Amino acid sequence: MSSHTAQTELKLIGKLIVEGDIACQTGLHIGAGKGSLEIGGADNPVVKDAFGLPYIPGSSLRGKLRSLLEQSSGLAVPSELVYISKRKGQEVRIHQSERPDDEVCLLFGRSPGRMDRVSGDSAESSAATPARLTVYDAPLIAESITAQMRENMDDELTEVKSENAIDRITSQANPRTLERVPAGARFHFRIVLDVLCPEDRELLPRLVEGLRLLEDDSLGGGGSRGNGRVALSRVKLTWRGRGFYASGAAEQELLTGADLGAVQSLVTASDFAEKLAE
Repeated sequence: MSSHTAQTELKLIGKLIVEGDIACQTGLHIGAGKGSLEIGGADNPVVKDAFGLPYIPGSSLRGKLRSLLEQSSGLAVPSELVYISKRKGQEVRIHQSERPDDEVCLLFGRSPGRMDRVSGDSAESSAATPARLTVYDAPLIAESITAQMRENMDDELTEVKSENAIDRITSQANPRTLERVPAGARFHFRIVLDVLCPEDRELLPRLVEGLRLLEDDSLGGGGSRGNGRVALSRVKLTWRGRGFYASGAAEQELLTGADLGAVQSLVTASDFAEKLAE
């Protein structure tokens, strides 16, 4: 846990910008809602922008990072979870606490109000903290889809994976198709960490921990069936102190073209906090 307390005062010190590439090691499926099926189309299409290009929604990446950090911190247990939806068959449980040093809540924010706890009595929370983390939509890097890849795909930018669910009694096959962004495709991600007090500098190692966990987990749907393995590369860290916004002071490039191992070594160094000056 962090050194934040209930008396910690918030005042912008600066913003740390983390950018880089997300490369698909296997096909990636982040689904989109669809009101009707097209003849010959995939049963489960991927989400696309207004130009028809696949992208990774910031909400998908942010939610996955939060889930991984909750699990690694031992917070994905009934006593630490609250319902944000109790609709039968569509329950959604996430971690939220009122502890001022709870790094997950500090990174992702928390809202006041009534909390229906998964285990224990409901409670009225008065704690509200701003999210330090902003995760933007990651657009496709169009040139990562090569001409050779296009020749072997079902669509100009995506592939269709066929799967079967087999009945264990009759052995009847129930086929389904899944649209995926192919292995080899790359997306550009951008994450901004607001540093609102000196204690917030302790949150960056947790963010990097989440990104490293993501590389050995999966993004999107069907991860247990081989989808969604990704790798992060060409990572760039830029610090913009309060002076950058107030008086046009220069930004500070801390790292560029690095892998996550190099990023982690930098942010866990004993002198890293000194680099993040106003």
